[in-house]
Amino acid sequence: MTYLAVLAGCLVGALWLEPVLRVGVLRQWRRLALTLVPVAAGFLAWDVAAVAAGHWWFDEGQVVGVWLPGGLPIEEVLFFLVIPLCAILGFEAVRRVLARRAAAAGSGGRRVTR
Repeated sequence: MTYLAVLAGCLVGALWLEPVLRVGVLRQWRRLALTLVPVAAGFLAWDVAAVAAGHWWFDEGQVVGVWLPGGLPIEEVLFFLVIPLCAILGFEAVRRVLARRAAAAGSGGRRVTR
């Protein structure tokens, strides 16, 4: 359960950026999917191979107990979707804030809204 709680905490810490700063990441869901899915698929394949070889394992006390083919807990799939999503939200939030500051500086200090 700890793994899922950490992922939820990451989402709580990042999802507010979408409505508050209007970063537009979730509005562009196709673009987001094209970014997340190939990367997640590659890392999940790597995880399956590592588990099969005995190089990697998951503590059953830290997961909810839903196991997928290949020996991966559901949290591992969520990890490769949630963490990159949070990173993208953070990156776009920084870009948005810096763009607003640059626009405000270029307007002689007057506040510029978009």
